[in-house]
Amino acid sequence: MGGEDYRIRALRDRQQYWDPDGEAERAGISSASWPLFGLVWPIGLQLAGEMSRLELAGKRILEVGCGLGLSSLVLSRRKADVTASDYHPLAGEFLRINAELNGLPPIAYRCASWADADVDLGRFDLIVGSDVLYERDHPGVLAEFVARHLAPDGQVMVADPGRSQCGRFIAAMRSEGYRSGEHRARADEGNGNSGRIMSFTRDNN
Repeated sequence: MGGEDYRIRALRDRQQYWDPDGEAERAGISSASWPLFGLVWPIGLQLAGEMSRLELAGKRILEVGCGLGLSSLVLSRRKADVTASDYHPLAGEFLRINAELNGLPPIAYRCASWADADVDLGRFDLIVGSDVLYERDHPGVLAEFVARHLAPDGQVMVADPGRSQCGRFIAAMRSEGYRSGEHRARADEGNGNSGRIMSFTRDNN
């Protein structure tokens, strides 16, 4: 991304599952969805590529549903003020390992559920995420989370491979007072849909 090479530790495939203490189960993560955090997805690469080109000066940035933290790694290499977040019990450990593999300092990480209204994160100038709309309740809870943690003049960028929840997320964000735009992105995930990168800002910007 951005002319830079990255080394990524990831799961081997979607068949892996390891939750000996039931931590993921208590967080509502099923055995089928457990591996999703630990794979490199094409639309995630597209968002990470966007992060290599953005103007970052003075911005406090949050990556939601970070998984392996691709976008956070790119942002960290560019000396951005970035925090990664996820609610998967292994996401923080994989982020730490991937930062080390790329010679980067530790990246700030928070285990945070979007539904937790009391999470102490503060506000950010840019919130980004890739492939985070795969459950039916995700559009609503993510839109509410963004409204709590985005600065008044902030921006949101969400990359999606073309899942059916996109329209519901756009509607939820508009109901929170945001206007939307988007451009196409290469997804190549075999679902016959065209990927997109959606962006949102406040209507009064």
